[in-house]
Amino acid sequence: MAEVLKDYSETIEKLREQLGDRLVESRVARPRRVFIEVKLEALTDAIKLLMAMGFNHVSTITGLDLGENLALLYHIDRQGLQATLTVRLPVDAPRAPTVTDILPAAVFYEREIHDLLGVVFEGHPDLSRFVLPEKWPEGLHPLRKRHSADEVRRILDEGVQG
Repeated sequence: MAEVLKDYSETIEKLREQLGDRLVESRVARPRRVFIEVKLEALTDAIKLLMAMGFNHVSTITGLDLGENLALLYHIDRQGLQATLTVRLPVDAPRAPTVTDILPAAVFYEREIHDLLGVVFEGHPDLSRFVLPEKWPEGLHPLRKRHSADEVRRILDEGVQG
């Protein structure tokens, strides 16, 4: 346990040195798990730094609607240790740089988040539909909190009948 905490402390310190005030928050939540939040403009630099420290397997990317903004959580592993790197996006114009050039496995996760939350990943090679059907209404993102499940059903029913 002490080795893991030391390892994470060193990881966080290296990130703090390189990112400065672009590192918003960091904490060790439990053994083998660290959470790091960075400003959006530091996303690619933070991922490159984590990769240089051996965090090179993206297990998933999670998108969340937090109400006032959206969050992207990049879950990146290194031999049983996991770093969750978080960035926040404005809910009205959610845009983030793609990380597919750094982490090629992110290609499908970014497409899924684009479909379900409407995040535009700038520079992504293919943001075509991935989860939702081709005829799904543009601008309707089922994981956004702005529409209730009943509203989504109504919109879909109107689209089918219209």
